[in-house]
Amino acid sequence: MLMVGKILRFDEVRGYGFIVPREGGEDVFMHANDLVDEKYLYQAGREVEFYLEMGDKGPKASEIRLLHQPAPRPVVPAPARRDGMDDADDADDDAVDVLTAAEFRAELTEALIEADGTLTTAQLKRVRARIVDLAHSHGWLDA
Repeated sequence: MLMVGKILRFDEVRGYGFIVPREGGEDVFMHANDLVDEKYLYQAGREVEFYLEMGDKGPKASEIRLLHQPAPRPVVPAPARRDGMDDADDADDDAVDVLTAAEFRAELTEALIEADGTLTTAQLKRVRARIVDLAHSHGWLDA
């Protein structure tokens, strides 16, 4: 059966992750061998369509395709420094890596799983939602 859902998380190195079906229900296992597009494009929060199958351990996705191809991020050159120094000369660089909400959720999910592998999916989702809300309220995330 063809379904639509959002990637909950996908570990490009390990080659697997999970999809939350739009229709609800149990999270669906996804594996890199079943991806139609380039592996690096599959990130948390992206919508995909897939065929639902029953694997040995539960629901499994096959023929996983991105619904929307992400636009490549433009490369924006750093503004020239007025003090004549380059960034390598500045040991106290105040630059921060601002993430989108989807990027933050993906990194946070991996950190939570790494910190405590016994968290259930429901627990992980609740903790992650609260932390993402907190990050949004402080303006720590890019729109």
